[in-house]
Amino acid sequence: MRDLAVRLIATSILCSLILPAALQAQSDAAKTFKANCVLCHSADGSGDSATGKAMHAKDLRSDEVQKQSDAALAEAITKGKGKMPAFGAKIHPEDVNKLVAYIRDLANKK
Repeated sequence: MRDLAVRLIATSILCSLILPAALQAQSDAAKTFKANCVLCHSADGSGDSATGKAMHAKDLRSDEVQKQSDAALAEAITKGKGKMPAFGAKIHPEDVNKLVAYIRDLANKK
């Protein structure tokens, strides 16, 4: 019985340490996306905003975008591509990686 109680307490402590960090990372990526990407790519990543339509922004949920490697997406965010400006000076490399993961997740919400 004592072993079970110890395991439950340890699991509870571990979850309280890990889950907030995971939620924070997810929330940070969402904030970064909202601050830098929504204007052209829309909140859902579709590119259906007025600016996105005018600029012919890519649908981030599309196979065309999703089949690209993480490195290629990170490079497009950092250095820009086509009409998309570079965000390398504005977004920290670690946050670019979180943003790539967020973009991957948008395809699952399509």
